[in-house]
Amino acid sequence: MNKMHLSRLIGQHEFWLGLLVVALAVGLSISTDEFLSLGNLTDVATSYAILGILACGLFVVLISGGIDISFPAMTAIAQYAMASWVIGHGGNFALALIIAIAVGLLLGLINGFLVYWLRVPAIIITIATLNVYYGLLVYATKGTWLYGFPDWFMNGINWFSFTAADGYDYGLTLPLLCLAAVIIFTAVLMNYTRLGRQVYAMGGNRDAASRLGLNLLKLHFYVYGYMGILAGVAAVVQAQITQSVAPNSLLGFELTVLAAVVLGGTSMSGGRGTLTGTLLGVVLLAFLQNGLTLLSVSSYWHTVFSGAIILVSISATAWNEKRKLAREL
Repeated sequence: MNKMHLSRLIGQHEFWLGLLVVALAVGLSISTDEFLSLGNLTDVATSYAILGILACGLFVVLISGGIDISFPAMTAIAQYAMASWVIGHGGNFALALIIAIAVGLLLGLINGFLVYWLRVPAIIITIATLNVYYGLLVYATKGTWLYGFPDWFMNGINWFSFTAADGYDYGLTLPLLCLAAVIIFTAVLMNYTRLGRQVYAMGGNRDAASRLGLNLLKLHFYVYGYMGILAGVAAVVQAQITQSVAPNSLLGFELTVLAAVVLGGTSMSGGRGTLTGTLLGVVLLAFLQNGLTLLSVSSYWHTVFSGAIILVSISATAWNEKRKLAREL
């Protein structure tokens, strides 16, 4: 029985990805004293919270058999809507999140409706909406940056704060709280609800899911709407970190998020993947880029190393799937 469990564990993509994360962490901790410091790990978690939040949303979309690369534009629009209200009228973080989430949800629902109604590959639809959303944003704002957030927004949240030996204060900040909430909510939705099982079913075999009576329009609204909701959450988090809003701040970020999710073993064809794998993919990219920075490696090499790891991971995943298919035959 133990051998069966061990064999099953070794055959999982997440096992090898986890080993790679551990090996990278050990290597970086040996190479530089700063990597395992509380300050550096906190900075990494804060800086890559946006990547983790958006990766959770894209994970759900990919599991459904779709794809959404318009979320950088949705995030930017949600940021402008939220920032315009907060700077002009004040409020609190709850109101900021409500405004950003409402805008992101609306844009996500538009994506879901178009993907379902036009029956065109989702990547084509979301490339189109990415450009439409960005174009409308730049036209409406004239590319203007927004500054001057209220003090409560700039100071952020710092629950359970304490002063460490290095003299700095640490605690649960807004980015960390939002990331934790998104991870927990996504895990519950996808692993313990009927809706999550339906999303997996639609991604595994759309026609079979339809014959079983699943409401595919509702599921499209759910997955793309959820991506929009998390784009809204990421909008507030990024604005609070950077203390500003710019129309092109996330331009090109869709590829990084997609890389993290695919690196985690989520299938581009839908129906296969785990949230654990996605989070490991996020951690691996975060550790890799942070480690290269600490080692003073030129930023031009960051993309090269990230791409190489993703290529190796995807190749290993494809090889494992072929091997499993051969066994079944």
